[in-house]
Amino acid sequence: EVELKESGGGSVQDGGSLTLSCTVSGYTYCSNDMRWYRQAPGKERELVSADDFDGTRTYADSVKGRFTMYRENAGNVVILQANSLKFEDTAMYYCYRRDYCSGHKTYWGQGIQVCVSS
Repeated sequence: EVELKESGGGSVQDGGSLTLSCTVSGYTYCSNDMRWYRQAPGKERELVSADDFDGTRTYADSVKGRFTMYRENAGNVVILQANSLKFEDTAMYYCYRRDYCSGHKTYWGQGIQVCVSS
């Protein structure tokens, strides 16, 4: 099994930066997609960024040029560097993983809060 744990959230002012981390533990040897999602109050969960096993990296239009996603520690830590934060970035941020071993299991972290004050 795999566990995901987010860290690095908090409160910042408009224009500030945060570094979110997702630490992956457990059986981590499968090829995998890693993604960041977010969900604001009263809204549906949305994809923020994706780093897929084939090397494809994508970002939501709303964060392009401001957020950067990358992996560290042999892929067991996934970073979301969030710069030039805006009030509308306020949300719970979730780490997601899909493994490409048999069964294509998916995993979610518990989420971490990001609050941006205007």
